Amino acid sequence: SIRTTTPRRGRTGGTGGGMLEEFFQQPFQQQPRGGRQQELPDAQGAGSGFIIDKAGFVLTNNHVVEDATGIQVFLFGMDESEPGLPAKVGGKDKLTDSALLQITDMPKTPLSEAKFGDSQQIQPGDWVMAIGNPFGFSNTVTVGVVSAVGRTDPQLRPVDGRDLEMIQTDAAINPGNSGGPLLNVRGEVVGINTAIVSDQGGNI
Repeated sequence: SIRTTTPRRGRTGGTGGGMLEEFFQQPFQQQPRGGRQQELPDAQGAGSGFIIDKAGFVLTNNHVVEDATGIQVFLFGMDESEPGLPAKVGGKDKLTDSALLQITDMPKTPLSEAKFGDSQQIQPGDWVMAIGNPFGFSNTVTVGVVSAVGRTDPQLRPVDGRDLEMIQTDAAINPGNSGGPLLNVRGEVVGINTAIVSDQGGNI
């Protein structure tokens, strides 16, 4: 799980833009009323990620950590009422909505790194599993099938004019899942959970 602190903007809670910003926004933040300007506290955000190197490198979505002034990483079994492991952004790519974090205060126990699979081998009908931190419920696992591959949507463009090909799945993805891994049946990472498309109660 990843917890961020971000300076609050005119719109609260989100980072990035468009559909990705709306996906990341937290539901209980309020706007100032009456047109008055007031200084607001920093916004708190929640996302997910996965370890790709035992040296403390974590992969996540760029929209999870963009503009964050503070980043904490929580590993499985950690008490989330306590401070997490501090991390910094080591690199980011807005075109693929990805970011690389580095844990700056390593835990005492060795880290376990995720293994990568080949997303080009994924086909509709394949079983997949998503792991993440939806609505703050850390280490949540959902299972589904791949509904389509190479899916694009103008609302899901991290940069105007550049489509980002998506794996569409019916495994439940919700706010807070951003940046978590999508795994194949061998437990290999084949994608990053990024967004949902929801209209009139439907969930894609």
